[in-house]
Amino acid sequence: MSGFEIRSKLLVKDVMTSPVITVHEDSTADEAAKLMRDNNIGCVIVSSKDDKPIGIITERDLVIRVVAENIQPSKVTAKEIMSAPLKTIEADKTISEAAREMNRFNIRRLAVMYKGHLVGIISSKDILSVTPELIEIIQERAKISSGEEVEENPPLAGYCDNCGEWSDNLREADGSYLCEDCYMERTTEY
Repeated sequence: MSGFEIRSKLLVKDVMTSPVITVHEDSTADEAAKLMRDNNIGCVIVSSKDDKPIGIITERDLVIRVVAENIQPSKVTAKEIMSAPLKTIEADKTISEAAREMNRFNIRRLAVMYKGHLVGIISSKDILSVTPELIEIIQERAKISSGEEVEENPPLAGYCDNCGEWSDNLREADGSYLCEDCYMERTTEY
């Protein structure tokens, strides 16, 4: 199939955040914190004078190495408070491999590299955001491979559109979601 490939594995590049916000090693801690605040992010990558990624500053680094030590943020550089060396992963690795690396190093973020260049960042939160869908896919595959019939319309929970009562097993009928009693009444009317 030219131009179209179906992959069965979710890759780091599929869930990473890009572009990455970086700060130079000689920037101050308050500059890093402002970048994190302004971009609504929990970390920045620290780059060297030749723009190579060399470390990471997380919210935790700011708390432990600046606030807890009562250091004025404008008087300490990014290089002094960053976590280094920077832990990285290639963009074409699976998210399972990324999760294993995070667990192995006891960290929550990995810098994502492609052909030697920083292209993104993947966090444990990114992996968790796709986990429910992956679990559903695994469950469906297991049902299919075991020969079990796959439910086309799984039960929904919510309030019945007819009587307004809560139900853990709503069923769709003519565009309305009905509890079992109202569904049975409607289907016996026909």
